[in-house]
Amino acid sequence: MERVGDAVARELSRFGAVAGLAPLVDAWPAAVGPEIARNAWPARIGRDGTLHVHTSSSAWAFELGQLAERISAGLGSLAPPRFRFAVGPLPEVASQASDNASRPLVEPTDDHRRQAREFAAPIEDENLRKVVAKTAAMSLAKRDSDRSFWYHSECPEAPGFQGFFYE
Repeated sequence: MERVGDAVARELSRFGAVAGLAPLVDAWPAAVGPEIARNAWPARIGRDGTLHVHTSSSAWAFELGQLAERISAGLGSLAPPRFRFAVGPLPEVASQASDNASRPLVEPTDDHRRQAREFAAPIEDENLRKVVAKTAAMSLAKRDSDRSFWYHSECPEAPGFQGFFYE
């Protein structure tokens, strides 16, 4: 079964700058240190090159805004022209992620897939319709289980792309 993250990454790759985030994600912990890395994580690169960083609180967002030059220096040649720090979702800590990894994958039922196809039917772009249907089927399956479905990983179909993926 193909992972939804793979299909989403393939679709996102049509829009450009996504791959530019992977080297930043790799360099982030070493550039900012473990304390900041636990409380702030690169989320996306804006069209203007701004690195949007999710933080655990508004206090962290404020403090990191004050440290932007230092963070930029730590990232060296990978540093974006600008940063924007805002409260947002962060990757799961390793212990939580490994707890989820040991549990079986959630498989959507035929009914989940049927409902998802109906939901996605109005989407004209065939590839996007398939990705949305697959994501919706997994979401319906997740709703009926207790498994957390977001994880951070490298996408095999888009080498160098890392991000949050959905099982």
